[in-house]
Amino acid sequence: MPRRDARGAVTLLVVALAGLLLLLGSALGVVAALVVAHRTAQAAADLAAIAGATALQRGRDPCATAADVAAGNGASLTACAVIDRDVLVDVSVTGPRWLGQDADLHGRARAGPARAGPASVGRQ
Repeated sequence: MPRRDARGAVTLLVVALAGLLLLLGSALGVVAALVVAHRTAQAAADLAAIAGATALQRGRDPCATAADVAAGNGASLTACAVIDRDVLVDVSVTGPRWLGQDADLHGRARAGPARAGPASVGRQ
């Protein structure tokens, strides 16, 4: 015959563990969303820099092209500079707004023509 004072203890334990699993799942969801947003920002920056460098070589406005490409990839261009024949861009992506997270994520990239130098470094 079961003891009356232990009745419901398993239910309480299951509810507590379910709450803990929900909290852990939420935290992992935030981390995953931060990683995805950071990767999106970096990919948008890389593509915007390449597009800007290509536009510069073709005599077009590199920063306008970079802004269009960044916007097309879910980011906004926050800075653009042309140094010599290189295009440097900074982009921003809205980060997740869960569990108190409110920071935007940023990506930075540089693109331009290949540098002169040994083309076969490390090759034989």
